[in-house]
Amino acid sequence: MSKIFKKIMEAVEEGDKEEVIALVQEGLEDGETPQSILNDGLLEGMNLVGEQFKQGTIFVPEVLMSAQTVDAGMEILKPLLNAGDIKNAGKIVFCTVEGDLHDIGKKLCSMLLQGAGYEVIDLGADVAVDRILDGVKVHKPDILAMSAMLTTTMLSMDTAVESLKKEGLDQVAVMIGGAPLSNDYALKIGANYSEDAVGAVELADRLLGN
Repeated sequence: MSKIFKKIMEAVEEGDKEEVIALVQEGLEDGETPQSILNDGLLEGMNLVGEQFKQGTIFVPEVLMSAQTVDAGMEILKPLLNAGDIKNAGKIVFCTVEGDLHDIGKKLCSMLLQGAGYEVIDLGADVAVDRILDGVKVHKPDILAMSAMLTTTMLSMDTAVESLKKEGLDQVAVMIGGAPLSNDYALKIGANYSEDAVGAVELADRLLGN
């Protein structure tokens, strides 16, 4: 592995935005391709962060800092990347369901999914079923991901899945997650359950055969 890639990975782990920006620019000046810097530096660093989070050695604030650091590096690379240079694992429409304003878990999942090469369209929090359906129709995702942190709002997920069927959109895989949820509930409504953000990436990979 190139020395610069290792340094970028370490800066991502440390959540050091200024260092990542400097290293990305240094890599470009040294002749590394934008695609290599993205895949072998930024995204590999984010993968390591995901593993550390899964093992419980770091926590949500550190993951968010690392994800923001990756975004800072990406801002430099985006104008230099061709569409084909960016790994596209699939498209995901993500939201927190109606009545629920919690979005930290959703943001964390979105960042890790983006780090794994997924295009994530975030509809936000407190999203009604009609807006979810509109999002699916407009963006045509491979996966609809929904989050809920309250037992009173998780029932919206059932309504959303049923509505997808009625609208003939049930070819879209559905992922759900959040504190009150379980695999049993997911199976009951015809969805797929992930316990945490790292598991969301693994689940998306399984659903799409990545």
